[in-house]
Amino acid sequence: MYKPKPIDTSSAALPAELLALTEQMAEHVHDVWAAGRIAEGWTYGKTKNVEKKETPQLVPYEKLTEEEKQYDRNTALETLRLVVKMGYQIKKGETL
Repeated sequence: MYKPKPIDTSSAALPAELLALTEQMAEHVHDVWAAGRIAEGWTYGKTKNVEKKETPQLVPYEKLTEEEKQYDRNTALETLRLVVKMGYQIKKGETL
């Protein structure tokens, strides 16, 4: 049986500017997920139906429930914490 073993990132303190980045990253995570689902033929549906490839989460990030947003926020936050824990630094530079 698969037993996930995520790296403990609880000791990785994030500077305020990276914490502020979390929400933008969460929205991006959702958009990437949604684009992938749409490419696979999924569409919006009021309830999740795997056979019909329908899901209620194919909506803009701001229309997700707080619980759904928290899932994406956690993904973003844990990614940032892992980067810091691994010794990398993120610096803001010029925008594209």
